Amino acid sequence: MNRIDTQSGRTGGIERRLANAAELAGIPWLSLLSTAERARAVDDLRVGDASAGEFVCRVGRPVTYWFGVIEGLLKMSSDNAEGVTMTFLGVPPGGWFGEGTLLKREPYRYNIQALRKSLVAGLPIDTFHWLLDHSIGFNRFVMNQLNERLGQFIAAREIDRMSDPEIRVARTLASLFNPLLYPGVGEVLRITQQELAYLVGLSRQRVNEALTALQAVGLIRVEYGGLRVLDLAALRGSLEIRPKVAKARSS
Repeated sequence: MNRIDTQSGRTGGIERRLANAAELAGIPWLSLLSTAERARAVDDLRVGDASAGEFVCRVGRPVTYWFGVIEGLLKMSSDNAEGVTMTFLGVPPGGWFGEGTLLKREPYRYNIQALRKSLVAGLPIDTFHWLLDHSIGFNRFVMNQLNERLGQFIAAREIDRMSDPEIRVARTLASLFNPLLYPGVGEVLRITQQELAYLVGLSRQRVNEALTALQAVGLIRVEYGGLRVLDLAALRGSLEIRPKVAKARSS
């Protein structure tokens, strides 16, 4: 049976197949390739469904694919020596991850797990390196990814040090609406409060309270099945949020 990888903790791997036209349209870097480059990438790309709770890759396993999310939501995390899980970030539609690991051809230093049923694409590591050797457009995309990812990880470290739930939720939402890393999200992020709680590291009840506060000051709007961001710049800031929420609560 064909597998996209052998990293799953539940089923032993994700069944893979060729991507169809609609799925290929959701891969942002394909449009940057020449005709010949695109043809090779499309021939080698594979997609597969990851069930909720299934691991796409795990700590210590050898890297085999460059992964991207076409539909669904993944989380990147690792466990410390005490067995406590630290979540680094969420990966919504349009997001590709693991460039640094592929460049160094080293084992994974993190786990990637599906928070809901997700459609995941994989580009073999050898094809990834072939594109780096032949495509200027692909190189630029990867460099932009690395630059944005660095900023994202710095922000994630800042979030870990924050005790204010509203700011933690706001900054996590802002990271998920990054148009360069996650062009497939659009204007509405399809996410449940429980999924957001997993990413933020708070209880579902506390996340609900934070979302209510952020909606009250006009930064987001909670919609059926997801969230709409109304002021992305304000979500990215931290000092501006506190006085707005405090004012809304006192009025």
